[in-house]
Amino acid sequence: MLQQFDPRNRDILVNINGRLVHRDEAGVSPIDSAVQGGDAVWEGLRVYDGRIFRLREHLDRLRGSALALAFETIPSHADITEQVRRTLEANGMRDGVHIRLTLTRGVKVTSGMDPRLNRSGPTLIVLAEHKPPVYGSGGITLATSSVRRFPPDCLDPKIHHCNLIQSILAKIEATNAGADDALMLDVRGFVAETNATHVFIAAGGKVETSRTVACPEGITRAAVLDLCRENGIEHEVRDISLMEVYRADEAFCTGTMGEIVPVMKVDGRTIGRGEAGPVTRRIQGLFRELTEREGERVVA
Repeated sequence: MLQQFDPRNRDILVNINGRLVHRDEAGVSPIDSAVQGGDAVWEGLRVYDGRIFRLREHLDRLRGSALALAFETIPSHADITEQVRRTLEANGMRDGVHIRLTLTRGVKVTSGMDPRLNRSGPTLIVLAEHKPPVYGSGGITLATSSVRRFPPDCLDPKIHHCNLIQSILAKIEATNAGADDALMLDVRGFVAETNATHVFIAAGGKVETSRTVACPEGITRAAVLDLCRENGIEHEVRDISLMEVYRADEAFCTGTMGEIVPVMKVDGRTIGRGEAGPVTRRIQGLFRELTEREGERVVA
């Protein structure tokens, strides 16, 4: 499933450290930390009717990741929110918008990985695009990747960093296998996540998802677990094997960019009836209602 260019994004303005520039003229220094070593953290935000869903949770995660990487300077939530607001207003955006928020360690005095070379920073990039949920409503297929997710003793997945080579390699494998996305396991062989989303299964009406041992603490994942608690849907967070995915009644993925999307096949095996099941459809409806009533107002 390949995203397509939206002509509405042809002349968008990108915010780099408060400066709004045309997308074709936007850029960062070749000695910025993101270019030098992927030394940056990021968040994906979604705008619903002028409101950003769970903005504070996203900014908390961004700050936590920057703290873990020992960034010397981290903009406040208020400062970042103001730059997001300016970007949306400059582009006339208020709904059906996805924002890629990136915070790099900043610009170095010379190339090299040592953070002590950073004398200017950080760099804040706000990229807002017209972008509906990327998977559409038809469901997706997954193929299990040979690329394993790191455990905390290798690289803690709770750091939401910009070095996405693991995910890119897994995505290449999935594409070559004819699937939409890659299902990624941890080093013990349990399900971690896909290359871009968290994974849930449902069996006998019970919803289950992996522990955050080898995957990030997802914002949409947390929202779905909240919805299960609030609506009496039996659920559990535990280690899940690949065989349990194959034999599940339903499976779905969660993420800011794609929201809630059913999984039709994994490794060529049809999951359930190969369509969105009743549990998935209920959670999709509950999530839609949640985004309609929650969120921080950013633009009128």
